[in-house]
Amino acid sequence: MIQINAFLTIPLREIQFVYGTSSGPGGQHVNRVATKATLLFHLHRSAVLSTAQRNRIFKKLQTRINKEGVLRVSSSKHRSQRANRETVIERFALLLSDALKERKRRKKSSVSRAQKQKRLEQKKKRGKTKRLRSRVEPKKH
Repeated sequence: MIQINAFLTIPLREIQFVYGTSSGPGGQHVNRVATKATLLFHLHRSAVLSTAQRNRIFKKLQTRINKEGVLRVSSSKHRSQRANRETVIERFALLLSDALKERKRRKKSSVSRAQKQKRLEQKKKRGKTKRLRSRVEPKKH
């Protein structure tokens, strides 16, 4: 079971792992051993996600989900397959928890009367400064 948040856990039977050779650390050894771990999660087939959760995940992670509805997360950061698998699981849990978080709506606010007054005073002061810098015309008698 992968714990996503306080309300959602995803069973391992809904997740598929694919392993392959990676371009990460390992020298010549990297070409012989499948250390890169890729996690595949079929959103359409998931029994634990509600429709609202599924839609929210689709909306937030649409760049990571292919046409078949498969979320793909991979890692080749470490030299061992087990470490990459753990990293992929952590990343997957973080991605889903971030996608399912409710964002706080912005409260509309208006500019206060004091702020408007201050802005107008600054404009007047700036205008006066500029007027004083202008060329002074000599008085004609």
